[in-house]
Amino acid sequence: MSLSEIAKGISPSPTLALNEKFAILREKGDPVIHLGGGEPKSKAPMEAIMATVAHLNTGEIRYAPADGTREMKQAVIRYTEEYYGRKVQPENVMISSGAKQALMVAMQAILNPQEEILFPAPYWVSYPEMPKLAGAIGIPVYPEDGSFYPRLQDFEQRVWPYTKAIILNSPNNPSGVIYSKEFVAEVVEFCEKKNLYLIMDDIYHRLVFEGNKAANAYEFAKDHSENSKLIIINGVSKQYAMTGFRIGWAVASKKLIETMTNIQGHQTSGPSILLQKAAVGAMNGIQSGVENLRMTLENNRNIMIDYLKSFEGVHVTVPQGTFYCLADFSNYMKDSSKLSNFLIDKVQVLTMPGVEFGMEGHLRLSYCGSIKDITEGIERMKWALDLNSPNELYIGDRKLVRDWT
Repeated sequence: MSLSEIAKGISPSPTLALNEKFAILREKGDPVIHLGGGEPKSKAPMEAIMATVAHLNTGEIRYAPADGTREMKQAVIRYTEEYYGRKVQPENVMISSGAKQALMVAMQAILNPQEEILFPAPYWVSYPEMPKLAGAIGIPVYPEDGSFYPRLQDFEQRVWPYTKAIILNSPNNPSGVIYSKEFVAEVVEFCEKKNLYLIMDDIYHRLVFEGNKAANAYEFAKDHSENSKLIIINGVSKQYAMTGFRIGWAVASKKLIETMTNIQGHQTSGPSILLQKAAVGAMNGIQSGVENLRMTLENNRNIMIDYLKSFEGVHVTVPQGTFYCLADFSNYMKDSSKLSNFLIDKVQVLTMPGVEFGMEGHLRLSYCGSIKDITEGIERMKWALDLNSPNELYIGDRKLVRDWT
């Protein structure tokens, strides 16, 4: 079979592959625990459900404009003004089938073949792959001090004539860290000076803990004209627990949004009008659900961190947001893919290998599930890895005996 060079260069999603393995075990009735999840367990807002049902009952489920409905754009305009302090026009907004599509379309609109887009490590698994679909190259930037907090100097060293853009995701998936206002301000200034695009992937920006706040790039931008190369990406998936609704958006200059809309119009056309109704309902409705989710996640995080600290030799940077932590398990096993498979095979706990996020020896653990899953899952992991633990473990009525060293 003859395939394109771009197609052959795209790697499968490791998170989807592990999720498929989890689903097979669960269908068999095995007591598997998912600590790799990327979606909250809370219900979608009632306003979203009611808006969906109301429109469904009309029977008028038609095509939507390629850049989104007027109503959905107005919701994003209000959202941008409330949470970013920035008034934008409808022509500055494009609605997509999820924030992932908004990111992909933005990259296709700004990247030429062989150009580069930089992003801090650790990084979301799709960042290295998405630029390839535009014939471009994604370049991870590793903080020189070995932490999860990059400095401007780390980026300055990697910029050259083929560099076209920088992506920042804060709070960060997979580490949960929030980049400081000082760092974001420096990057905004640097991108304006070097004429680089800056994509802010803000999908977790309201899911932050202990009074922290994600930096707002608009606060530091000096160029507010239509020549601005600042792109804000967001969506309803995480904060409203609406992952299956697949509605996201981009806010950028009018010319860029026009170009992105042309691309999206040929790829998928506009997002489902029904699901846009749901997103509008959530965004214009009571916002207490977001705060309830945030508080639940903060409590779950605290429990997970306490349990991880009981491990001998596990190092973890305490997350400041999202629903993930990226813990260093290299003292137990250097190969994170082998470690992840070992844990699901031996004790039926699903974790995500850190190598896929640019951090070998680490595991990404999610605390968006139940407290029972968090505590029992980590207890199983500790039993499997800590040879000082008792030799036997009960999972329900099933007795496991450690037969490895």
